[in-house]
Amino acid sequence: MDITEILGYFGALVVGLVLGLIGGGGSILTVPILVYLMGFNPIISTAYSLFVVGATSSIGAYQNLKKGFVDLKTAAIFAFPAFIAVYLTRRFLVPMIPEVVFTLNDFKVTNDIFIMVFFAIIMVLASYSMIRNKKQDLDKTADKTLTYNFPLIAIEGLVVGVLTGLVGAGGGFLIIPALVLLAKLPMKKAVGTSLLIISVKSLIGFLGDISNYEIDWVFLLIFTSISIVGIVLGVYLSKFISGKKLKSGFGYFVLLMAFYIIYKELF
Repeated sequence: MDITEILGYFGALVVGLVLGLIGGGGSILTVPILVYLMGFNPIISTAYSLFVVGATSSIGAYQNLKKGFVDLKTAAIFAFPAFIAVYLTRRFLVPMIPEVVFTLNDFKVTNDIFIMVFFAIIMVLASYSMIRNKKQDLDKTADKTLTYNFPLIAIEGLVVGVLTGLVGAGGGFLIIPALVLLAKLPMKKAVGTSLLIISVKSLIGFLGDISNYEIDWVFLLIFTSISIVGIVLGVYLSKFISGKKLKSGFGYFVLLMAFYIIYKELF
């Protein structure tokens, strides 16, 4: 085992730690870790990421469910279109992406480059959400009288499902604002409900990959187990460390990672 693999497994621990400490964001690191440290191609990495994110988030979802911080009705309305979208995206759309997506002058944008650059754009959006410390903004918004808009919740679920299918990340930075603004959920309940949606949605998306790709189950289960240890440790440490203070700093780190990916893939 070389140094990059060791760093990759350490990265799995970090993914879980971040999820446990700030309630989201960790999954955005999984694909870069699998691509740049573990040596998998981007499409396989997005598949593996779905399993890692789904299994790890399920631990957090279970803990929140026991505390009563999960709204099952809202989760079902949001999740049903998301489940369909993520499964169809992984089962049919991703395999349809051509080897060369398009050519710009003499530069060929392959499917690997396309996936990673698109992923980096999602990272930029996620980092912006974290840097703005949206949790505080939404806590204020949640007190206002808003319409419980089921159609918009379902549409948001559809969009998030497609994005999750393409990049292999959970999309909590999109789901949580939707649950607060459209479903009027308190922030704690929105986070718990989001983890349940992310967990089931990601695992269903992974089912769409099983028939398309050969899965290295030994590696995947080891990597996922380390990530689960991380989220358990992160939940414990969250009693002593403020997630709000970490969130903004982690957002800047994700932003730097996004720019690194764009530079590495294009230049």
